[in-house]
Amino acid sequence: MADPKGFLTTPPRLPGRRPVHERVRDWDEVPAPGALLPIVGAQAGRCMDCGVPFCHHGCPLGNLIPEWNTLVSRGDFRRAAEWLHATNNFPEFTGRLCPAPCESACVLALSRPAVTIKNVELAIADRAWQEGDVPPRPPARRTGTSVAVVGSGPAGLAAAQQLTRAGHAVTVYERADRAGGLLRYGIPAFKLDKRHLDRRLEQMRAEGTAFVTGAAVGTDLDAAELRARCDAVVVAVGATAWRDLPVPGRGLDGVHQAMEYLPAANRVQEGDYARPPLTAEGKRVVIVGGGDTGADCLGTALRQGASAVTQLDIHPRPGDRRPDGEPWPVHPKVYRLSAAHEEAGELGSSPYADADARVFSAATLRFEGDGTPTGPRDGRGGAGRPDGAVRALRLAEAAPDGTPVPGTERVIPADLVLLALGFRGPEPDSALADPLGLRLDERGGFARDAAFGAGADGVFVAGDAGRGQSLIVWAIAEGRSVAAAVDRYLTGSTALTGPVTPTDRPLSA
Repeated sequence: MADPKGFLTTPPRLPGRRPVHERVRDWDEVPAPGALLPIVGAQAGRCMDCGVPFCHHGCPLGNLIPEWNTLVSRGDFRRAAEWLHATNNFPEFTGRLCPAPCESACVLALSRPAVTIKNVELAIADRAWQEGDVPPRPPARRTGTSVAVVGSGPAGLAAAQQLTRAGHAVTVYERADRAGGLLRYGIPAFKLDKRHLDRRLEQMRAEGTAFVTGAAVGTDLDAAELRARCDAVVVAVGATAWRDLPVPGRGLDGVHQAMEYLPAANRVQEGDYARPPLTAEGKRVVIVGGGDTGADCLGTALRQGASAVTQLDIHPRPGDRRPDGEPWPVHPKVYRLSAAHEEAGELGSSPYADADARVFSAATLRFEGDGTPTGPRDGRGGAGRPDGAVRALRLAEAAPDGTPVPGTERVIPADLVLLALGFRGPEPDSALADPLGLRLDERGGFARDAAFGAGADGVFVAGDAGRGQSLIVWAIAEGRSVAAAVDRYLTGSTALTGPVTPTDRPLSA
């Protein structure tokens, strides 16, 4: 470590954010430009370089955090980038999007604020790109074998990059018109500017990875034929089967899934059209679901000019401190104020909620409208003919088990309701699953063995498609691990690292 007493003498600092009234008028990233680099060296110096660095275990990638903290504290960003990329293919993504379980596992967090690991990581990654220290790394030799990767989210991209660098001919198939999966169309631009994604995709193309977009394997491309002409297939389609809310009024016009809403907003930023077909502009918006996707909807609705936005969370408001039942080093459920909630609070976006626009312990009872719906929407957004538009949401206080408390009902006006309830697992696409021999396990993901093998010989499953809905660091870790498994399957051995197994789980109480 650069300063043995840094953790005692250096106070924690976070980079500033752009003013709320400025940033909600555009789609640029929230942090203030240039706010990170001036403070990150001292913040990296707070790392104690513990004898047993539990941050390694909090991060499924096994990032070498004390090592690159020391290098940053000494100003050696180039070597820090080498150490960082040794375990993480896409630190510019995780530095922006990961909730940082490594910080929860930081030994310093036992008694004081943790090292701001995520910010150090982001500073290393961004500076490496600025200095030209992230060149393409094409393989020195080719193996003569081919691999198809189905899905271009973080798991698929990590697997593809690792396998390409190992010398295999890799083609990534993506059903959308652009590569990136949820990084492209699910994450708002104010959290991840798509230039970071495009830059990484260009690097992968320069290394030799091929991309085929607008190609749904199982529909546009026969899955069995694809398996027959490739030496291995990696299925990394994510967990995109969204959870629904089958309550009265679900079929009313104006009740939509979050993943019907967010991609439309992202396509505006891609230049596909000037105004999204589904917008919050001028509407009273209610978001059902208290997670990150709900917060993404909140920030998006504010930027689109919603007249009011309220977010409902069925869980009680978390405390400000780590609960006794979630001891260090697990990633605890504590009250966190995202950039979107900060915006909602300063703008006073909801007269029906707390200062951050959230209503905790809220059980949704039904949607009310100006007509009677003819049938509920299905899990993919299809519907019986809506007869009337949503005008309000009726809710009640939720007991600890989630059931409504009698006598606590109230109504929140709504012109647009967004359901952000998470995802069950991969979509039940028999045209993809059956030809490859895939089946669902008891958790709702594609079943796989200890080596990520699934179904037919030479077929592998990685990321949320097997694990279920999870974090971006777990997706990248699984992509790296499945690449090692595929390389071993094709060549008999591998020099690639596999940081996780299919049965590994996050640190939990």
